[in-house]
Amino acid sequence: MTRWKYPLMLLGGIGISNVGGWVYLIALNLIILNETGSPLAIALLYILGPIATICSNAWAGSLIDRVNTRRIMLGIDVFRALCIALIPFLPSLIYVYLLAFIINMGSAIFQPTSMVYMTKLIPEKDRQRFNALRSFINSCGSLIGPAIAGFLFWMGTPYTAIHVNAVALLFSALIIMMLPNVDSKLKETEGQRFTWDMIKNDIRVVFNFSKDYTYVTKIYLLFSGTTIFMTAIDSLEAAFAKGVLSISDTNYGFLLSVFGAGIIIGSIINSVFSKQLAVNLLIGFGTIFTSIGYLVLYSSSGFFSAAPGVFLIGFAVTFANTGYLTFYQNHVPVRMMGRFVSIFSVIEAGLIVALTVLIGIAAELTSIRPVGLIGSFAFFLLGVMALKAVLGAKRQEYFKKGASSLNS
Repeated sequence: MTRWKYPLMLLGGIGISNVGGWVYLIALNLIILNETGSPLAIALLYILGPIATICSNAWAGSLIDRVNTRRIMLGIDVFRALCIALIPFLPSLIYVYLLAFIINMGSAIFQPTSMVYMTKLIPEKDRQRFNALRSFINSCGSLIGPAIAGFLFWMGTPYTAIHVNAVALLFSALIIMMLPNVDSKLKETEGQRFTWDMIKNDIRVVFNFSKDYTYVTKIYLLFSGTTIFMTAIDSLEAAFAKGVLSISDTNYGFLLSVFGAGIIIGSIINSVFSKQLAVNLLIGFGTIFTSIGYLVLYSSSGFFSAAPGVFLIGFAVTFANTGYLTFYQNHVPVRMMGRFVSIFSVIEAGLIVALTVLIGIAAELTSIRPVGLIGSFAFFLLGVMALKAVLGAKRQEYFKKGASSLNS
């Protein structure tokens, strides 16, 4: 159990940060809605995330792979905490959006940094279980976070919740401070000057790696495709449940709880049976059953027919995510993982914005159900591609235990 001491501490930090993130998001939504009363103002808040990723991650990977990852994570947590604590004192909404954009940039850099740190900290044999536990922690956060936010709103105001999130991030930073340094070999690169030429060269390095290891890149692109489709189709989910299925606010809350239950049960199965579940099957069947869940949801006629689809989405996506994360942690060299993940996340964010806007416009011009079904069917075709890609006999060596020969 000693070898799990630091991974469990890291999971604790992730959990606290995740719960705080939900509290912050809900509180910020309410602050902006109270100020403007405009759904468009809220929509703008959600687009800030992918736009921040596009602005930050083109260059962030070059920094992540050359600077101590624990130090970056620690600095970003403290910086985000200070920025969030300032929100209640800002004179107008323009400043709130500007600060929210800066916070999103910090979060966009934090994600690939934490992925590199996790890959270095967690031995290959424990990564699949760790990723399943991480999915479980995140799903608990998505259930506990809104409940804590509601309690804090009852006790005070959305601004109270904002300050609690700032404290949560400082607590997360304290946990990161107690984690070990995994970047002792970076001394020779930390002194390099951070230049535009370096960034251009790093993009070339990632491109060459992608060209040389096309199968690894293909699986990562399938992972990105899953994220893009889920984000875009999810943008219709609330409007579909409320407008088409006429589900009440209370039942919509129950529907979200069913989704959370699916994630929790899937994550527990993933954690307990991590040694028995093959990574390629997690990727293939996880992706295809997630898309089937969306097809069931957008074919439904009420709460009881929608609930199985929502549960299946939550249940299946934990298997897909665990499989994809474990695969690329094992096959993308850790020395360039920051650059690889960051550069592809820029492309992913751009496609998320484009597809979300396209689906939103299509739903506005026609109706939500057919657009949701077409999007879900396109996602199902992606699932078929994923299943075909991971079950090919020629590619099985990538999924054998101890096959992470690239990861050095």
